[in-house]
Amino acid sequence: MPHLSRLAPSLLGLVLLTALMSGCSKQAAAPEPVRAVRTQLVSAGVASASHEYAAEVKPRTESRLSFRVNGKLLSRSVNLGDTVKAGQVLARIDGQDLKLAEVAAAAGVAAARTNRDQMGADYKRFVDLQRQGFISAAELERRDSAFKASQAQLDQAKAQADVQGNQSGYAQLVADGAGVVTGVDAEPGQVLAAGTPVVRIAMAGPRDIVFSVPEDQIGRLKAAAGRAGALKVRLWGSDKTYPLTLREVSAAADPVTRTFLIKADSGKLDVKLGQSATVELDLPETDGVIKLPLSAVLQQAGKTSVWVLDGPSMTVKPVPVQVGGADGNAVVIAGGLSAGQEVVVAGVHVLAPGQKVKRYVPPRTTATVPAPAASR
Repeated sequence: MPHLSRLAPSLLGLVLLTALMSGCSKQAAAPEPVRAVRTQLVSAGVASASHEYAAEVKPRTESRLSFRVNGKLLSRSVNLGDTVKAGQVLARIDGQDLKLAEVAAAAGVAAARTNRDQMGADYKRFVDLQRQGFISAAELERRDSAFKASQAQLDQAKAQADVQGNQSGYAQLVADGAGVVTGVDAEPGQVLAAGTPVVRIAMAGPRDIVFSVPEDQIGRLKAAAGRAGALKVRLWGSDKTYPLTLREVSAAADPVTRTFLIKADSGKLDVKLGQSATVELDLPETDGVIKLPLSAVLQQAGKTSVWVLDGPSMTVKPVPVQVGGADGNAVVIAGGLSAGQEVVVAGVHVLAPGQKVKRYVPPRTTATVPAPAASR
C-alpha cells in the first residue's frame, strides 16, 4: 500500500500532461464545400421598359384669398372642405375705421366743391371788372388760375372719396369664383395686414395630375410623351389605367430634390383633390437588350456587378456591368456582358472571386408507389 501511494502523484501528473498536449494540438480545417449555384446563359432580346412616378391630384387653379386693407378679423364663415359660390362672403374685418375715413373723404369733397364754387363766382365778378377797366388783365389771369386750381382740388377730393368708398367695401372677403376651401390661414380675432392669406380656394374646373421626374429622365419623358398612350395614370385602389396628356413641364429643377415638376391634364377622369395616383411612362421597345433577374446583380465597391462562371475551371469572377433600367422583375444590362456568357442568378452574395462552384441540379422527384393491402 505505501508503494501505491507513492505512484499515485506520478500517474496523475502524466494524465494532466497528456491532456494539455492534446488540447494544444490544432485540428486540420475541413475543406470548403463546392457551392452549387443557379446560372443562366446571357442572350439578347427585346426590352420594353417603363417608369412609374408617385402622383397627386391637384387643382388647375388655386387662389390664396386675402383682404386688401388692414384690419381685425371679426368672422370667418367657411371652414376647410366647404364648397363656395362666386360672390359668397367668406370673412369680415372690422370696418369702422374705413367707414370713418369714407365720411372724412366725403367731407373733403364737400369742402372742395364749396371752394370751387366760391372761386368760380369770384372769377365771374373779376371778368366784369376787367371789362370795365377796374383791374388789369394780369389780375384776371391770377383769378382764372385760382379757379382752375380749386377745380383740380375738387377732382382730387372726388377721386380720394371713390378710393375710400372702395376700401370700405374691402372689409368683406368675397369669393372670386366657385370652388372648394382647401386651406384656412387665419382665425377670428387676428389682426391682419393687407395681403395676408385668409383662405385657400381650389377653383372649380379641370384637375391636374402632378408628379416629379428625376433630372436624368426628363429627356425620356419629353420624347416619349408625344407618342399616343405612352403616358398613363392609375388611380389609387384601381388596376385600370387611363391615358394622360402632358400639359406643363417645369423649366428648372427643384433646388432640394433635383427633380422637375410635371403637370398632366386629367381630362374627364372622376378624380378628387389630393387623391393619390401612379403615373406610368412606357418607353419604346429596344432590340438586342440583355436582361437578367434582379437576383443576379449586386453592389461591390460602389459598382454594380454580376458573377460570371468560367466553364472549364468552374470558378466565378465578378464583372462590372451598366444597368440601363428595369423591365418588370428583370434588370436591363446596358453594357459589360456579351451573349453566350454564363451568369450566376442565385446565391450571389455568398461567393468570392475564384471560388469553385458547381451548377445546381434540381432533385428528381420519384413517384410514391402505395404499399399493397395486407391480405387477410
